[in-house]
Amino acid sequence: MIEILATLSASAAAGMRIGTPLLIIGLLQGSNLWSQVPILSHISEPILLTCLTSWSLVELLASKKLWGQRLLQMIQLSMSPLVGAIMGLAVASATATPHWLIGLTGGLLALVLQLVQIGWFYRLRGLPLWAVFLQDTLCIALVLFAFDAPWQGGLIALILLWFAVRSAKQWYDWYHKGIGIGEKGKG
Repeated sequence: MIEILATLSASAAAGMRIGTPLLIIGLLQGSNLWSQVPILSHISEPILLTCLTSWSLVELLASKKLWGQRLLQMIQLSMSPLVGAIMGLAVASATATPHWLIGLTGGLLALVLQLVQIGWFYRLRGLPLWAVFLQDTLCIALVLFAFDAPWQGGLIALILLWFAVRSAKQWYDWYHKGIGIGEKGKG
């Protein structure tokens, strides 16, 4: 159960940012860096460190501007399932759960959280700066919780999933309320 909560925590971090969680997970492993991380263990460590550090800086800086948020969303939407799966597999190393199921669950959670971010971006016409800072902080905290406090990290991931479901219901109601008003005005 602990490893499943840790997996959810790490995958939720990948649902917010891509480079930052992968960079942190490598740095937390000490001198081994990404040797225990699936897929990334096959890439040269200096190249991976350079790429992830650069991409993390791009994420942190570009997410503060409206054009940067739009650019990041396209990339993060396509990459979040893969990164979520990698993060989940990196955290859950010795579980009885099949690896394909962990990867699938982690990837889907990251994708759902990324879709919610995009939904709020378009609903609000850009994320406010305080929300972007909250994402950055929560992303880093979830990666750290995945290793040090999986119960708390898993609980936060489940709360984020609950928030995603609530957001979808709110958008559904908002959309149908908008259509109802439009239809009444036409008649």
